[in-house]
Amino acid sequence: MDNAEFDRFADEYEVLHRANIAITGENPDYFAAYKIAAFAAFTQNFRMDSPRILDFGSGIGSSIPFFRQQFTGARLTCADPSSRSLALSRQRFQGTEQYTLLGEGEIPHDAGTFDLVFSACVFHHIPHSEHAYWLAELLRVTRPGGMLTIFEHNPFNPLTRRAVNTCPFDENAVLIPAKILLRSLNEVGWACATLRYHVFFPHALKRLRRFEKHLNGVPLGAQYSATVRKL
Repeated sequence: MDNAEFDRFADEYEVLHRANIAITGENPDYFAAYKIAAFAAFTQNFRMDSPRILDFGSGIGSSIPFFRQQFTGARLTCADPSSRSLALSRQRFQGTEQYTLLGEGEIPHDAGTFDLVFSACVFHHIPHSEHAYWLAELLRVTRPGGMLTIFEHNPFNPLTRRAVNTCPFDENAVLIPAKILLRSLNEVGWACATLRYHVFFPHALKRLRRFEKHLNGVPLGAQYSATVRKL
């Protein structure tokens, strides 16, 4: 992963992201909140009093407030290849979170360290040739019985493609079809995959969002999630 690329946009990430998603009528907090709420729902049968959670590719920490709301008492580790992003995260959300700087080598944690692993719109920034390596690393640092959820942009949604194509920090991004990600997860040893699609309606049609839970099998949502287990 290229830390220099993420360092370059860290200080203006929030402003750029807000401008890029303006077409949806929502702000960055909306998308961060929905992902963590969904992650909490996916993992409710695996919850414990103080789960060890890894946020892989945590950026400037936008998910931290929502982890604190949804996972009370969790031990959260924020991991990212951008030292500048991690520094900004510490400044924005002072608390008990731990921080890990990712390099080109392994994730610097022991095998089986984490109960739950979360990654939001990170893998389209990682070269496809490196996906298997990092998915295997996430498998290694997850305890047996633990879970991983990856959120990604859906390349078959036209508004998603437009947003990514016009976003400065997505200039090197390559969107990943859900079936390709699922195959990669399976090949490195993750199991029990569940695929869901999300974000079907913009703010102007927010009254229809109550129906989105019935549409998670329709491959037209702006984003999708893949949830898997380590057996």
